[in-house]
Amino acid sequence: MAKKSSVEKNNRRRLLVDRYKEKRAALKAIIKSQSSSMQQRLEAQDQLSALPRNSSAVRVRNRCALTGRARAYMGFFKLSRIMFRELALQGVLPGVKKTSW
Repeated sequence: MAKKSSVEKNNRRRLLVDRYKEKRAALKAIIKSQSSSMQQRLEAQDQLSALPRNSSAVRVRNRCALTGRARAYMGFFKLSRIMFRELALQGVLPGVKKTSW
């Protein structure tokens, strides 16, 4: 089980990413656009750097929805491998069954 502070910090980052998503996308579009003047690009870069650091999507850490574990994360289920195995063996996850070969 991860520390609650780590999980909460990550949740706050997710909220910031959602809040600034459109603004970041607009500024990045200006920066990448060939039709923008150099002055417009520089202003957009300044505005982008003025946004909160934690509003960048790369700062969000994928964590298990049940335990907060950051490693061995399975994105499709939003679970760690340990919780995935437990829930799959209990039959809680639809369409998942144990196989062997």
